Amino acid sequence: MVVKLFNTLSRSLEELKPLHDNEVRMYSCGPTVYDYAHIGNLRTFIVNDILRRTLEYTGYNVEHVMNITDIDDKMIMRANKESTTIGALSQKYENFLLADLKTLNILAPKKMPHATEHIGGMIAMTEKLLREGFAYIASDGVYFEVAKSKNYGALAHLDLNAETESRVEGALDKKNPRDFALWKFESPEDNGVAYEASFGRGRPGWHIECSEMSRDTLGETIDIHTGGVDLVFPHHTNEIAQSEAYSGKPFANMWVHAEFVMVDGQKMSKSLGNHTTLKTVTERGFSPLAFRYFVLGSHYRSKLNFTWEALEGAQTALGRLESHVGEIIGVANADYQKRFVEIVSNDLDTSRALALAWELVKDDSVSPADKTATLLHFDKVFGLGLAPKQTEIIPENIQALALARTEARASKNFSESDRLRDEINALGWDILDTNNGQEIRKK
Repeated sequence: MVVKLFNTLSRSLEELKPLHDNEVRMYSCGPTVYDYAHIGNLRTFIVNDILRRTLEYTGYNVEHVMNITDIDDKMIMRANKESTTIGALSQKYENFLLADLKTLNILAPKKMPHATEHIGGMIAMTEKLLREGFAYIASDGVYFEVAKSKNYGALAHLDLNAETESRVEGALDKKNPRDFALWKFESPEDNGVAYEASFGRGRPGWHIECSEMSRDTLGETIDIHTGGVDLVFPHHTNEIAQSEAYSGKPFANMWVHAEFVMVDGQKMSKSLGNHTTLKTVTERGFSPLAFRYFVLGSHYRSKLNFTWEALEGAQTALGRLESHVGEIIGVANADYQKRFVEIVSNDLDTSRALALAWELVKDDSVSPADKTATLLHFDKVFGLGLAPKQTEIIPENIQALALARTEARASKNFSESDRLRDEINALGWDILDTNNGQEIRKK
C-alpha cells in the first residue's frame, strides 16, 4: 500500500520509500523531562502514534525511537530551584509521562534512549566536527559554524540574509549570531552537572543530543523524523546541519510535524501559562481517550483549538461509537476497509477516517456483527480502545437480591426495595430501573 506524507522539507506530499525494504526507521523528538507534559505536547505524541499505527496497518515494520532529554538548561534550572538532582527530577517526570502515554493508548517506542547515556557519542561527534572544520571553540563552549553548512535553514525556509531572531543566543565571540552550541563549558550555575571532554569540561548542547541518539539507534540516514512544528527551527534545522556535516549523508528523508494546540488564539505552552495537563482533564471527569478522539477529529497539520465544550463533545461521540461495538464479531467489510486504508494512507487524514466510521455505523446494509469487526479493524489505527461487549456474569446472590427487590416493588414495599438496592450496591453492583425492568451492572 502506498503511504503518502507531507514532507516539511519539500513542502509537498511524498510517497514513503523506505531505505531498508519493508522497515521504516522513525525517530521522534521526545520530552525534556523537567515538568508535566501538557496536552499540546501529548497531541504530538498521539500524531506520532497514529503515524506508526498507520504504517504497521499497511504492512510496514516500524523501528520507532523516541528520546528522553534528561540533561539541558531547563533541567538544571528546575533541579536547582527544587534543590534536587537532575537525575531525580528526570525520573519523576519521566514516570508521569510514561503513565500519560499508556492511558492514551500510545504504543511504547521500540527504544527510548536517554541523553545522559550517550554523552560519549556526543563528545566523539563534536571532536570530529572540530577536526573537519565545521566547529570552533569560543569562550563559553564549542559552536557549529553555520556558514560551513550546505543548505542551512532549508527545512525552515530561512532567509539567511534577514535579521537573526532574538532566540539565537550564545557567546559574544561567536563568528556568526546563528552559530549554535555543540558543547557548553561548565559554569557555576550548572551545579556540578558536567563531563570531561578533550575540548573542555562541560555538557552537550540540546541539538547534538538528538543527532547522536538518532545516529546510534537508527543509523546515519533515517526514513522519518517527527516532532511538533515548534521544533522546525532551530532544533531540527540544527540537527540536519550537524548530522550531515558529520556523516556527509542526508539525515532524514521525510519530516513530519504536528501543529499546535491553541487556547484563545494562542499556542498552548508552559511559558504562556495557558497549558492543561492530562491529569486536569481526568480530574474534570473526562476519559483520556476522549482527548485522543478529540485529536483524531482534526488533521495533524491543522491548529487544534482546545475548549472544554469541544472535549465534552468528543467524549459523547466516543461513547456513542463504543455503543456500536457489539458482543458478536463478524467479518470486516472489505469495501469500508479499502476506503479506510486509502484515507489514512493519504497523510493520516484521521478526521475523514472518523467520518467513514460514522458512515459505517449508519449503514443498514452492513450487519451489526460485521460493523463490530470493521470498527475493530479501524481501531488498529485509531487506538481508541474499542472492544467487543462482554456479557456480565451476575452472581447468584446478586440475582436473588434483585428478584427480592422486584417482589418488594411489586408489593409497594419501597423501604425494603431501597434496602435491597443499598445491599446490592455495597456488594459492588449497580441496579437501574428501566422501561424493560431492572438492569444490573458491575460497578
